[in-house]
Amino acid sequence: MDDQPTNPSDRHGKLELIATQQVGANGELYKVVDFLNKNLKDYRLMFGLTKRDDKMVISVYEV
Repeated sequence: MDDQPTNPSDRHGKLELIATQQVGANGELYKVVDFLNKNLKDYRLMFGLTKRDDKMVISVYEV
């Protein structure tokens, strides 16, 4: 077992929620989220999309 102290910035795949934004429901918003995930993954960012009633919530995570 390794007794070295853990570095808090060394998260090993954990997601940290950075921001959320609620917007009106749009059936094509998933395309924007997919585009962002494909093009910004090298920047350690991931985007999520959830639908709540007639609204959608976009979430931004640091990986």
